[in-house]
Amino acid sequence: MPLSLSILDQSTIASGRGADEAIRETLALAKLADEWGYRRYWLAEHHNSASHAGTAPEILVAAIAATTQRIRIGTAGIMLPHYSALKIAEQFRVLEAIAPGRIDLGVGRAPGSDGRTAYALNPDAAQAADRFPQLVQDLMGWLGDSLPESHPFRMVTANPAIPTRPEVWILGSSDFGAQLAAYFGLPYCFAHFITDGRGSAEAMALYREGFRPHPAMPGRLAAPKGALAVFALTASTEAEAIRQFQSRALWRLSRDRGIYPPLPSLEEAEAYPYTPDDLARIERMRARALVGAPEQVVARLREMAAAQGVEEVAVLTPCHDAEARRDSYRLLAEAHAALPMAAAA
Repeated sequence: MPLSLSILDQSTIASGRGADEAIRETLALAKLADEWGYRRYWLAEHHNSASHAGTAPEILVAAIAATTQRIRIGTAGIMLPHYSALKIAEQFRVLEAIAPGRIDLGVGRAPGSDGRTAYALNPDAAQAADRFPQLVQDLMGWLGDSLPESHPFRMVTANPAIPTRPEVWILGSSDFGAQLAAYFGLPYCFAHFITDGRGSAEAMALYREGFRPHPAMPGRLAAPKGALAVFALTASTEAEAIRQFQSRALWRLSRDRGIYPPLPSLEEAEAYPYTPDDLARIERMRARALVGAPEQVVARLREMAAAQGVEEVAVLTPCHDAEARRDSYRLLAEAHAALPMAAAA
């Protein structure tokens, strides 16, 4: 099948600009993505972070759904242990009413923050994470599967009652999510950008091998449906893409030390006093990263997708320069449309 391109947006906060600007950049980019032919626009959830402004992806989904025409909009994801499955089902029924047939509900188990913040969001967070499979089952029940006869809240209805339902995805960066998605017969997306690809092929293989088809159940799948969420950056030339990558590289150095700052500017990245170890780590990052001219990045995305048996890639492109970020997504879409599929063989 032809590879579909989607976007994953963390509403990244850029050094020197406010979190409010990050939210407005997300809204503006989503409208362009609709025009450029991207399959989906997914919003991430993070809390207590100086790096990411997207604390409430469901609100961003509503805003984008109201201002786009074609593209699917969703979450990657809602961190389900923070919340009531009933409340999430109600929110996404409302979203589905706003944009019927265009809403995705990606859910994950990770906190999207530190342990203290997770506790502030839900004092039962640790136990709720252990109950993640049950939360997913309850969510599917309130989205239309119906709850078991023995369920204590079987008589509680998630409203509004609507004729369509959101597409539920399981998100993860380990074998657990892959196995859970396979068990429930749901689509699965591996967070390749978090692990730098480590464990990606193994998780996707587990998903395909363990998949249980549910052809008669609305909202479930008859066959596996996989995706990868990857970091990728392009520009008009390979050299310019590598130059823009400096911001991401410096941010990753901080992240690996447990620090989550705003995304540095190119000037900050170029002036940073790197140690020899820093430079060696950045060189390893760049060797793994999907950074280059548009045709180079598209070819590598297709190779990766084919090797791991997925039909969709959601691209994350944090970039300090908002125009360079828009250009990266535009050039990627144009190159994907222009490059024959045989080029990835």
